[in-house]
Amino acid sequence: MGVAADFKKFVLGGSLVTLAVAFVVSLAIVALIGALVDDVIDPLIGSAGHINFSSLGVLTVNGSSLLGGAFLGAIINFFILMVVIFFLIAYPYQKYEDRKKAHAAPTTQECPACCNQIPVKATRCGFCTSTVTPAPTPPAAPPASG
Repeated sequence: MGVAADFKKFVLGGSLVTLAVAFVVSLAIVALIGALVDDVIDPLIGSAGHINFSSLGVLTVNGSSLLGGAFLGAIINFFILMVVIFFLIAYPYQKYEDRKKAHAAPTTQECPACCNQIPVKATRCGFCTSTVTPAPTPPAAPPASG
């Protein structure tokens, strides 16, 4: 397959749409967390410590202002964003993958003669060549009702 065909497959496939949706949702989450930090958290921290983040750490060098308070707000914004992304996306996905692996049918079995791992469908061990009865296949999962 050429590059053009691969690109066409990518554009017309579902992965581009999924990527676009994920990008838009992530931008919305970033905007939401940014507003939360700028409008709620920074003023709460500022009122508790009698600090104005917009004027905190303002240093002027050759007519350019270095805004330490804005940088501190960005650090708080980043930290909260990472926590939200972890608990809303990464952690649930990790748990889902763990559950999926736990319910997966085994692909190997142990040879009773030599204790090596062999494929479930094997009738003879590839290590010791003893005859092995294939492991019973688990019943198929019932179709999901929707």
